[in-house]
Amino acid sequence: MKAIAFGQYYPTGSILHRLDPRAKIIIALLYVICSFICKNVLGFALLLISAIALILISRIPLGTVLRSIRPVLLIMLFTMIINIFLTRGDTVLVEWRFVHIYAEGIYNAVFMMIRIFVLIIGMSMLMTYTTTPIMLTDAIERLLAPLKVLHVPVHEFAMMMTIALRFIPTLVEETEKIMAAQKARGADFTSGSLISRAKALIPILVPLFASAFRRAEELATAMECRCYHGGEGRTRMTALRYRAGDFVWLLGALLFCAFAVGCNYFGIGYTL
Repeated sequence: MKAIAFGQYYPTGSILHRLDPRAKIIIALLYVICSFICKNVLGFALLLISAIALILISRIPLGTVLRSIRPVLLIMLFTMIINIFLTRGDTVLVEWRFVHIYAEGIYNAVFMMIRIFVLIIGMSMLMTYTTTPIMLTDAIERLLAPLKVLHVPVHEFAMMMTIALRFIPTLVEETEKIMAAQKARGADFTSGSLISRAKALIPILVPLFASAFRRAEELATAMECRCYHGGEGRTRMTALRYRAGDFVWLLGALLFCAFAVGCNYFGIGYTL
């Protein structure tokens, strides 16, 4: 559970860490959109190479990155199996009774695994591992500032998102403590049927929710004691300013996404 990347900041002083957080959010959104639109072998190859490049540029240890993928391995395997056995096509590879495996299913499974991998790497490298929660809050608020004309509480919305991300590691740590305490009292979470194991989680969920509500109340009290009144009259110690390097990264992300998506329409490589 400690492998969950969301909400964790890993300082290394890399180029990605020094980028303006607004630029990182825009690049991450472009990366996500590109990964969903790409349907070409060359496009997926570029996405995979870019994900590896982000890991190297961020200078975050490879073991830490791989541990962040571990919580979604089950989802990745399930998605791969579904695509292999349920996708139909023209080229049959295996045919045995009611089991039919097509080449198109293998392609879909591999591409889906790559898509999930690059999504996790892109979001964790660009958003959580390289950006502090405070900078992320300021960036979201600045990007959503035009919505203030419509009387949307932009600052409060950004604050809620950042607090939610920040408390994910805290809740994970609290869950591990509760599970350790329950195991010390003889609780068993691994044996028995699926229903019995689900019921065994109830002694964990109840104190976890109670702890979450207690932490939320303590946080609200602390913010009120510090005279927090939302974004009204709020000042910042560090003002966000775009630099030349930020525009270079934004331009590079736009060109990369345009080329990767363009491979779908110009017939460069195999297209799904």
